[in-house]
Amino acid sequence: MNREERRQFVRDHRTCVFGYNRQEHGPAMTVVYYIMDGDDMLISTMADRAKAKAVQRDPRVSICVLNEQWPLGYLQVYGRAVLEPDPVQATDLLRQVIDLMAGEPMPASKFPAIEKMARDEKRVVLRVTPYSTFETPPRHVYQPDDVDTLTHFTSTSMEW
Repeated sequence: MNREERRQFVRDHRTCVFGYNRQEHGPAMTVVYYIMDGDDMLISTMADRAKAKAVQRDPRVSICVLNEQWPLGYLQVYGRAVLEPDPVQATDLLRQVIDLMAGEPMPASKFPAIEKMARDEKRVVLRVTPYSTFETPPRHVYQPDDVDTLTHFTSTSMEW
C-alpha cells in the first residue's frame, strides 16, 4: 500500500486492537472502536481504566486496525496518545461510538442516557496521533493449488 492507501484503510475501518505498555507485565491489548478526527484516532475509555493510566505514563501506543471481513487484513499504526478529560468531548465521542456500534445514529431521546453513562463512567478521550505504520499484506490459501504460489516477505515501517 502507498501512503494514501494506508491512510484510507484506517479511515475506512473502525475496530482495532489497542496496545500499550503495562507497568509490570508484557504489553496489554484490547479491542476497541475508534473514530477519526482528521488524521487522529479517538478512543473512548474510562479514566480509571489501565489504558488511560498507561498513556499518561508512556504516550507510545500501537494500534492494529482490523479489516472486519475475511480474509483478515490489518495495518499496524504507531502513535502518541494523550488523554483529553473534557466531559463534553468525551460524551460526544461516546455517542459517536454508540452510533457506530448500532449502525445508525441514536435518536435525540437517547442523548441524556449517553450523557449520564459518560459522566457515571468518568469517560475520557484518548487522542492518538499516528507517526508510523507497519503493513504486512495477508497471504491466504483458498485451495490446495494456492500453496504452489504462496509467498511471504518481510515488512517495513513507513512514515504516516
